[in-house]
Amino acid sequence: MNIAVYPGTFDPITNGHFDLIERGARMFDKVVIAVAESPGKRPTLELATRKTLAATVCAKLDNVEVIGFSSLLTTMMYEQKATIILRGLRAVSDFEYELQLANMNRAQNPELESVFLTPAVENSYISSTIVREIAKLGGDISPMVHPQVAQTLYRHYNS
Repeated sequence: MNIAVYPGTFDPITNGHFDLIERGARMFDKVVIAVAESPGKRPTLELATRKTLAATVCAKLDNVEVIGFSSLLTTMMYEQKATIILRGLRAVSDFEYELQLANMNRAQNPELESVFLTPAVENSYISSTIVREIAKLGGDISPMVHPQVAQTLYRHYNS
């Protein structure tokens, strides 16, 4: 069974993330969305909320599972019996960092392979950071995220 893990903070999950997850779900037997706790990044949304939103967004995909994790990625990959790391590349600027991560992960576990997908053109400009900033300032994020994600962010910034 080819199990791919798509790790990230997903703070919040965007249409760009979903695009990659949906395509990954067609390519692999199972895709695990691994929502990182990432306290060092100081996420806006709590881990439980980010997991719930990811599960909501991906509910129609039968071979997708959402988990949270706070361990080393390679440790979690072993626990999931996964050997494929799914990552997205929006721009050339992402490549250098992603290559460094891929090489570090492979140095820790030579059986791991990183697979990079580019988003659909209409999602190529979307990032969680941009979505949070627009929501924080009261802008319209509905074209960039699932309705439940938009509602959660608006509620977060208006409470």
